Amino acid sequence: MSLIHDFIDLFFPRVCEGCGNLLFRNEETICTRCLVALPKTNFHKYPDNPVMETFWGRIKLESASSFLYYSKAGKVQRMIHNFKYHKKTDVGRVLGKMFASDLITSPYFQNIPLLVPVPLHWTKLKTRGFNQSEVIAKAMSEIMHGKVETEVLIRKFATDTQTKKSRMKRLENVSGKFDMQFPERIAGKHILLVDDVITTGSTIEECASLLLSVDGVKISLASIGFAGK
Repeated sequence: MSLIHDFIDLFFPRVCEGCGNLLFRNEETICTRCLVALPKTNFHKYPDNPVMETFWGRIKLESASSFLYYSKAGKVQRMIHNFKYHKKTDVGRVLGKMFASDLITSPYFQNIPLLVPVPLHWTKLKTRGFNQSEVIAKAMSEIMHGKVETEVLIRKFATDTQTKKSRMKRLENVSGKFDMQFPERIAGKHILLVDDVITTGSTIEECASLLLSVDGVKISLASIGFAGK
């Protein structure tokens, strides 16, 4: 069996989605060196952390955390870029499970029954083939044992890329672009809202505000990357 793997690797070499180096036989998706060097935030250990601070005075959150620091031209950006634009969905699954394994050790992320991924517009979903936030949420649900709800929150209109936009422009870009259906599914529930990367938080703010309009809803937040301060 190892000879078959060696033969496949010869013609279809497996590379790390973080550094681009060849993977060893016992490695999958992300090499051991990159896994050890992941810039973990450990925000899940602290109730008042930079993600929570991003939303102070904007939306009411029960708790919030991001798994990794996200910097321009860094390995985390490379991994998420490969995930989103090169269909490397294993990256999202690996990071999602690792993140969830940290969250379940935190007293601030216990007993959350629903995970809601930030939705994509159907045109972008058709082009990309998957919603990256949904991939992450489903991987996290395997560890956290919550149900992934993909129908309550919908994106009504496609938006331009948020890259290089100011916070005000990002808010304008997403304002009124989301809607909600089947509110009875989330009434009285604690929801973990899941996204890939948080920058200014404008998308999260718009989504969370809609969800919080339903009676009894509480929102916690989780993202793989944090590009804020």
